[in-house]
Amino acid sequence: MPMVQAIVTTEIAESFRTAQVRGMFDLPTEKTSHEQFSVEVPGVDEDWQIGLIVGPSGSGKSTIARQAFATPDCLWATGQWPADKPIVDGFASTVDMREITLALTAVGFSSPPAWLRPYHVLSNGEKFRCDLARLLCQAQPGQIAVMDEFTSVVDRQVARVGSVALAKAVRGSPGRKFVAVSCHDDIADWLQPNWVVDMATCSLARGLLCRPKVELSVHRCRQELWPMFKRHHYLTGNLPKCCRCYAGLIAGRPVAFAAIAPQMGFAGYWRFGRVVVLPDYQGIGVGGRFRDAVAEIEVALPQVRRLSLVTSHPAMIRSLAKSPHWRCRAMGYSNGTAIRAGGPLRPGCRAAGSAVAGRMVVSFVYSSSRGHTGQSADQPELR
Repeated sequence: MPMVQAIVTTEIAESFRTAQVRGMFDLPTEKTSHEQFSVEVPGVDEDWQIGLIVGPSGSGKSTIARQAFATPDCLWATGQWPADKPIVDGFASTVDMREITLALTAVGFSSPPAWLRPYHVLSNGEKFRCDLARLLCQAQPGQIAVMDEFTSVVDRQVARVGSVALAKAVRGSPGRKFVAVSCHDDIADWLQPNWVVDMATCSLARGLLCRPKVELSVHRCRQELWPMFKRHHYLTGNLPKCCRCYAGLIAGRPVAFAAIAPQMGFAGYWRFGRVVVLPDYQGIGVGGRFRDAVAEIEVALPQVRRLSLVTSHPAMIRSLAKSPHWRCRAMGYSNGTAIRAGGPLRPGCRAAGSAVAGRMVVSFVYSSSRGHTGQSADQPELR
């Protein structure tokens, strides 16, 4: 474990005001200012995936980070994006669209309409997630990705959720390493780093922290809540009047929305019309748990014989394909052209249709392992 030492020397320019400050505070007459920092930092070749360097402003966080991770094996986030291009064009040309989509959804930025906007019009939270996604895409195998001022410009809720999403993305790729440099220590429990360097005490602590629990409650709601979520969904349009709507709440705040509509021409067949999670809460598993909790409520209703969900969103497709409660029933293009089920999707699918021509869609049907009642241990508490 190397001891990292850094000395910062700055020349002091002489002026009348410089002399005034020295006289007011009895400062010594020196031509240079010196700051020295020394702390243990885990080596780049040690077995870890996530590190955190934290401390107040001026404590030497960035100085130590650049001293410890200034090798060619380390990649630092730049924050420079094209001014007049969509964010998807801000990634390197060597990165294909599938990788970009996976990276954006992995860090919790799953709103395709926002992917088409320039970086400068996004919110601070969205910019933060874009910076993370591009950094993870650019980091080559064996490189250590480093981000200075991690979560410094976003509100604390975005910081916590973004930390969880990042930790999932990093730990989902064996061999990937990430170092966060931040002045906020409230993210440590959510980021769950393998080690923490605290520059306030110049100390090193190892070991994973326990992430706080997030309680999600599900309630019936009115359609009037839909405008709050509408712009974050990749499909537009008003909801049918016959929809049953649900809201997911965290700490009393609506964070997720679902609409269930009848499938015309099939008695007892119902489908998810919309499932949306606000961007500030994406990436921590809220969407999947909320969706399945709503499905459990729906299949317990006597008028629901079958509940389905048709989607073209890559993140939603992956989530449904991994779930034991959803069965792939159809996949293909929305113009009716069938394609073979492959990859992680289950075989036996037929063509799925949609109102939007040429869009690839996959249809899933909910199959509760508990019949029509109860809930599994991994589902949120319903109140």
